[in-house]
This record gives sequence, C-alpha cells and structure tokens, in this order.
Amino acid sequence: MLTEVIEIFILSIIQGISEFLPISSSAHLIIVSTLYDFKASSLLIDVSLHLGSLFAIIFYFKKDLLDLKNNQKLLMLIIIGSLPIMIFGYLLYSTNFINHLRDIRVIAWTTLIFGIILYIADKNNFNKSIRTNLNIKTVLFIGFFQILALVPGVSRAGIAITAGRLLKFNRYDSSKISFLLSIPALAGASVLSFKDIFINNLEFNYLAIMAVSMSFLFSYFTVKFFLVYINKFSLNIFVLYRLIIGIFLLFTIYN
Repeated sequence: MLTEVIEIFILSIIQGISEFLPISSSAHLIIVSTLYDFKASSLLIDVSLHLGSLFAIIFYFKKDLLDLKNNQKLLMLIIIGSLPIMIFGYLLYSTNFINHLRDIRVIAWTTLIFGIILYIADKNNFNKSIRTNLNIKTVLFIGFFQILALVPGVSRAGIAITAGRLLKFNRYDSSKISFLLSIPALAGASVLSFKDIFINNLEFNYLAIMAVSMSFLFSYFTVKFFLVYINKFSLNIFVLYRLIIGIFLLFTIYN
C-alpha cells in the first residue's frame, strides 16, 4: 500500500509539473514507466492524473472561462483552435496507431529537435497579444501545430507556445493561449479514456482519488508560477533541460 501511494505521488508530480511546461508530460510518464515497473500505473491512474490537470487549469482560469459568455469570439477561437488535435487525436486513438509512437527512440529525437525549435522561436522579443491579434488564422496555425504534440516528446504546451512565438505573440500570451487550448484537449482525451474505463468495468478507488487530488495541486501551482516566471525570463531553461534529456536518451539508446 505504501509503495503504491509513493508511486502515485511521483506520477502526480511528473504529470502536474510537465503537463503545462514545454517539456512533454507523456514523454516523462513513458520514460518513468520504462525505467521503473510502477505497480500503481494503470489506465485508471493515467485518466485520474489527467483529470487532476484538467480541473486545475479550469480552476485557475475560472474567471476567464466565466467571462467567455461575454466574449463569444474568444470562445469560438478556443473551439476552432482545438479541433485539429481533437480530430487527429481521435483518428490515432481509434486506429491504435498512437501506441506505435510511444517509443523511447521517438521521444529522444522529438525532445531534442523540438527543444531546438522552441529556442529559435523564443529568441526575439515580440508583443502581439490575445486581445488584439488572436483570430481564426492565428489560432488555426497554433491548432495545427498542436497535432504534432500527439507524438510523445513534442509537448503540447511546448509546441503551442512555439507556434505562438512564431506568430510574434509575447511569452505570457503565448503561454495563456496554450493553457486555454489545453482545456478542450485534456477534456477530449479524458472522454476517450473514460470509454475504455467503462468497457473494462474499472471503478475509482482511493489511489485514483489521490491521483486526481495530487495532480490537481501540482498542476495548479505549476501554471501559477510558470506565468509569473514567463513574465520575467526566457524559455532557455526549458530548452536546456530538453537538450540534456534528449542527448542523454540518445546516448543511452545508441551507445
């Protein structure tokens, strides 16, 4: 029992921190699952961890989301920007092709390559904002970039921020766009996963409740502090982290 609780705690930290940072939560969860045979890891726990992150981002942006009834343009843009990843994600899920992408070699290369792309996109100081520059064209550009995040190691947050920076949005608004677009993406993934839970007759237990709660806490504080950080600093620390992880994985695989 104690071992499973510790494992849930570790998985919650990984999910909560990496889901909203440009470092790929799926890659980190796959790496940990590969290195350590976590007995607590399962479909139910995976869904619970993502639910915690979904609840956290909804809670953090509750005022923005409540204001959407008075800002139907932004609501429409969030829906439009989320369609590409939801459509392609469903296709990959329904064909089971997505499981072929969960490979350490794939993660090593995507972590490295998209870390470099993030660095290039973040090099310059831009100041376009959501209020004046987010439109159907820009949100679709970001939305189609998000499709790449279906490949572990790319990072949904990372590729959305990269796309925002390529469109010359400032770092804060690029991150906020990424966070807002994460809500439909996480909700869609949860709905698909719930289907498997019902098929397999899985029931929520204390470990699942713990996973939701702990993931919620770590996700909430990650979003909060990341938005404070991004107002003052560049994304170089995350680029460096990705390069280190990518090179380490490649050295481990091919050595």
